[in-house]
Amino acid sequence: MTKMKTKKALVGRFKVTGTGKLLRSRPGRRHILTKKSAKRKRNLRQPGLVSETQLKMYKGLLGVS
Repeated sequence: MTKMKTKKALVGRFKVTGTGKLLRSRPGRRHILTKKSAKRKRNLRQPGLVSETQLKMYKGLLGVS
């Protein structure tokens, strides 16, 4: 039986923490930044966590158990 390959598109989008959670970047920082307040843009810099409902799916695609 062959090993499952990692989905390379997800490798750059997620980072695995020490406790096994997945960090993701928040959406909304690409364009139309002039109408967004500095506070809102500053808070969008902070990474978010993948929700528990999607965690199993993304870990499987990343090859992380």
